[in-house]
Amino acid sequence: MKRLLTIVFSFFLLFNLAAQENYKTLSKEDSVKIYLGGEVYEVKNYLEKSKVQKPKNVILMIGDGMGVSQIHAGLTANKGNLFLNNFKKAGFSTTSSSNNYITDSAAGGTALSTGVKTYNGAIGVNPDTISVKTILEMAEEKGMATGLASTSSITHATPASFIAHQPSRNMYEEIAGDFLKTDIDVFIGGGYKHFTERKDGRNLADELRQKGYTVLQDLEAISKVKKGKLAGLTAPEHNGRVNERGNLLPVATETAINILKKDKDGFFLMVEGSQIDWAGHQNNTIYIIEEMLDFDKSIGKALKFAAKNKETLLVVTADHETGGMGINGGDIEKGIVKAGYTTGGHTGLMVPVFAFGPGAENFTGIMDNTDIAKKIMKLLGL
Repeated sequence: MKRLLTIVFSFFLLFNLAAQENYKTLSKEDSVKIYLGGEVYEVKNYLEKSKVQKPKNVILMIGDGMGVSQIHAGLTANKGNLFLNNFKKAGFSTTSSSNNYITDSAAGGTALSTGVKTYNGAIGVNPDTISVKTILEMAEEKGMATGLASTSSITHATPASFIAHQPSRNMYEEIAGDFLKTDIDVFIGGGYKHFTERKDGRNLADELRQKGYTVLQDLEAISKVKKGKLAGLTAPEHNGRVNERGNLLPVATETAINILKKDKDGFFLMVEGSQIDWAGHQNNTIYIIEEMLDFDKSIGKALKFAAKNKETLLVVTADHETGGMGINGGDIEKGIVKAGYTTGGHTGLMVPVFAFGPGAENFTGIMDNTDIAKKIMKLLGL
């Protein structure tokens, strides 16, 4: 009976959430189905040479809504080259939640952060709404440095699922409050108002400063921080598209690594390319490719560090696929992509998993999303 009430409660919350998150509005414009080419960036090749069998550091990168078609669209748009091409070990992950064949980002994120299946809408709790410890929290307990970076609000479903424990993903202010219960070293993303314009009257930005954090909103200032605790809150709620936010995610990825790498006990960092999903909801091919390429550039920042460090495992995956995207035509020499879509929502498709560095051989074949968390935990000895 308790589980039934939980499911009904979560459905009600998700119904309200859908009305609030307008990025899920489906576009019907035919023009957004075709990408006619754009600027191409250079992709470097990195050798995978590990000097340890088990990693000291783990960087988990999640392309929200990123399936094989989104990757292939990005590959075509950049004329055959992505930083993802550097990954020689790859597999697939199934993504269903505990109460639905098709997961949402909260349940998908929780599976990736805890190794536990839960209901759609849940943040860091099991199907009975009991808190489940995350990789980030386990890493903190071991003395490792920890970080989160996202192009969405930092309180949004995927980053929230690594640090918060709430029955509903739309409890943004409660999720922000959960950040203060941890010793996370770096977090960069939107959501400033969830820390400062709150119903309870608390100013969490001030409370973070009292805990020793540098709290910044300007990306240039954020990029100059090299040590200490950093809270980079880059937008009142979500960050804008690439043409508005610029190179926020690559900069956030590099900044977080530069701070976290100073910890002698190692670090865990989760980086999310949030808006691949939003573009999929809108069936907007141009938007998808912009976000896919931005995410790939961020992967390039992580790869550069991992290849040099040789003690870092880099895992790239998705929480689910969005849009049922298919590639119906294109031209790789011109970077043209023609796409079609089956839905404005998520799908139940398997998503790719890529790994680079010590322990990468564990992430091949078909696995469940919960296996990814369990494998990382085992490799880090958590």
